[in-house]
Amino acid sequence: MERSNDNFFSRVYEVAVKIPHGRVTSYGAIARYLGAAGSARMVGWAMNASSNAPYPVPAHRVVNRTGILTGKHKFGGSDTMRELLESEGIEVVDDQIQDFERLFWDPVVEL
Repeated sequence: MERSNDNFFSRVYEVAVKIPHGRVTSYGAIARYLGAAGSARMVGWAMNASSNAPYPVPAHRVVNRTGILTGKHKFGGSDTMRELLESEGIEVVDDQIQDFERLFWDPVVEL
């Protein structure tokens, strides 16, 4: 991870740890909350590097803007992200969160 990204990644992790159990958010929603609306991809990079964070980050709760598990490759086995979400009561069909709008947690509104 580049040194210039450290602070941004840390800010992303500070938001991600606040996502409630059984809820999900998107890369773009975190970027908007941080005042970096065009940086959804950077949030994705942060989630990809979250295993380097000094504390556990629930990266499985961050999905794309339509509820698709685009980060599932990060979780070792291809079903691990889905399994983590399902263990929280979230239904996933064909790598997409069901009832996404109801489960969506928007940090701009909630924090």
